[in-house]
Amino acid sequence: MSAPKKRNFHIEAFKHKVVVDPRYADKTWKVLEHAINEIYNHNASGLSFEELYRNAYNMVLHKFGDKLYSGLVGTLTMHLKEIAKLIEAAQGGLFLEELDRKWADHNKALRMIRDILMYMDRTYIPNTHKTPVHELGLNLWRDHIIHSSEIQTRLLTMLLELVQRERTGEVINRGLMRNVIKMLMELGLSVYQEEFEKHFIEVSSNFYSLESQQFIECCDCGDYLKKAERRLNEEMERVSHYLIDRTETKITNVVENEMISNHMQRLIHMENSGLVSMLVDDKYEDLGRMYSLFHRVPDGLSSIRDVMTSHLRETGKQLVMDPERLKDPVDFVQRLLDKKDKYDNIISLAFNNDKTFQNALNSSFEHFINLNSRSPEFISLFVDDKLRKGLKGVSEEDVEVILDKVMMLFRYLQEKDVFEKYYKQHLAKRLLSGKSISEDVERSMIVKLKTECGYQFTSKLEGMFTDMKTSQDTVQEFYANQAAETADSPTLAIQVLTTGSWPTQPSTPCNLPTEILEVCEKFRTYYLGKHTGRRLTWQTNMGTADLKATFGKGQKHELNVSTYQMCILMLFNNADCLTYKEIEQATEIPASDLKRCLQSLACVKGKNVLRKEPMGKDIGEEDAFFFNDKFTSKFYKVKIGTVAAQKETEPENQETRQKVEEDRKPQIEAAIVRIMKSRRVLDHNNLVAEVTKQLQSRFMPNPVLIKKRIESLIEREFLERDKEDRKLYRYLA
Repeated sequence: MSAPKKRNFHIEAFKHKVVVDPRYADKTWKVLEHAINEIYNHNASGLSFEELYRNAYNMVLHKFGDKLYSGLVGTLTMHLKEIAKLIEAAQGGLFLEELDRKWADHNKALRMIRDILMYMDRTYIPNTHKTPVHELGLNLWRDHIIHSSEIQTRLLTMLLELVQRERTGEVINRGLMRNVIKMLMELGLSVYQEEFEKHFIEVSSNFYSLESQQFIECCDCGDYLKKAERRLNEEMERVSHYLIDRTETKITNVVENEMISNHMQRLIHMENSGLVSMLVDDKYEDLGRMYSLFHRVPDGLSSIRDVMTSHLRETGKQLVMDPERLKDPVDFVQRLLDKKDKYDNIISLAFNNDKTFQNALNSSFEHFINLNSRSPEFISLFVDDKLRKGLKGVSEEDVEVILDKVMMLFRYLQEKDVFEKYYKQHLAKRLLSGKSISEDVERSMIVKLKTECGYQFTSKLEGMFTDMKTSQDTVQEFYANQAAETADSPTLAIQVLTTGSWPTQPSTPCNLPTEILEVCEKFRTYYLGKHTGRRLTWQTNMGTADLKATFGKGQKHELNVSTYQMCILMLFNNADCLTYKEIEQATEIPASDLKRCLQSLACVKGKNVLRKEPMGKDIGEEDAFFFNDKFTSKFYKVKIGTVAAQKETEPENQETRQKVEEDRKPQIEAAIVRIMKSRRVLDHNNLVAEVTKQLQSRFMPNPVLIKKRIESLIEREFLERDKEDRKLYRYLA
């Protein structure tokens, strides 16, 4: 079978050459030019856009694109020159309206022309790198309309004038403004910037510079800030209505610089209305306004913070160092709490809970609370006052709030061990006298201290509660076993306190009445028979007693007194009159305690079971005391409290300080040994820094004291100095 025969194909040119009419291009362009003129004359309804498109298409196809493009440029230019004359002729406020109207017409015309010349836009223009039709129309509008010297000047003047009129309270045509600004933007960002924005920012800067100067001279700080805030909001609103978003940052910067930055210090320090006055008068709204405005400018918030810190430290120092305030520790601490509440509210309500302001507040409180070495004692006295009587009738939630506030002050203390010392004393007195309002509240406070400082801080405090429970059981057993021997004796409620847990002082000499002494000896014998290897020491300065007393006309009362007061009153069973020195000799009560006891027995109205001669509030060594036959009270039970030592006297304070210093020595040594054991070799400065870091949660150790403890450890051969570098220490295993 033979293969099919291959055939060759040839493509030949037209035998007849296609001849284009030499006047084709001119004729076609005339048609298109006429159409463009009709479009600009608003007579486009009679045009056949399909036919016009085909004409433009054929011109490009037949290589007459150049003619078409140059003809378009010429025609558009001619129309825009005519439009420019019409716009220039518009008078006054009609100028912008005419410009806006002609711009709308021009845009509409461009859309139609672009549709007709679409083929040229897609083929000829990309190939020849010419400007597309629509963009060409915008450029020609820019060159012949916007850059027309007369239109350019009038346009800028009228735009700025409208803005100025709006700033002075007039209502302007915002829609027209928006259209004109939008036109400038469509012509290109650079046109908007050069023709309007640059001048707008410059004029605004001058306006606000002048206005801020006028305001600052006639307004107080609060009013000035209101005006500045209003201006800032107005400018942001103006941008949202008819300017572009990117202008907002520039115009707000102008307002911020001219109205806030340039007058920042003057506003803050303005007399009678500046920051300090706002803080003093709790002007939350004004403070919040200042915070939000100053937040917008460099160094604004730091300026507010610095002045607040300075004022807070100054007023805090006055509070903690004022001799009048120191007379009442409870009031002293209450004022600190009030001050803390005040500034917490300011930071919360006005300063947006700003952490930097909270830190400044904390550092200021820590600074001035520790200026007064008695702050730990006073805070403990405040808690003591509240847990004795001050929280009666208050809900548990409110109790927790008060204790939490106290813990906030506690955190600021650098000498937490001093607070612990006093707290232990005050807690002991509350527990032993049965004057604590609630064991649950007491334990809640200890839990808070434990959370803050760890188990070691509160272990002894918790031991005190354990002793109270154990003592109750012990006394019940004692009376159950010794019922016959103690039947006619006074009833004792004894608390056996573990020496390490309680702040017991060295046994203070006091001669107990014979009746009491007999029961005490029976209990001692019973207790030591039950517990071997223990020693009992009576703490007569910490007890209370209930006495039955008969006064004139057979009136009977039950007196609730301290052990010391009982010893004094029992003396009057055998004497009607005793001098101070006789009482002192018979009881051997320490002078300071004796004077306080006599003061509460003879000088307190309604509790004066004794009478003093000469009369007066103070107790003297020459005074004489008589049993007061005429004592009366509407109550059968009369509670005679000792005139409270609200705070320690200076010698007592010094003694407590000395004890604290002694307690610190082993803690510092333990820290030194711990650090050296892990580091082996360390120089003096780093060792001091490490010890301070470890102990600062309890107290701030004095570098001199640290040095002394290092010397002591070297003497006891825990450490040694390096033979070559005397500032280097080595640990000796």
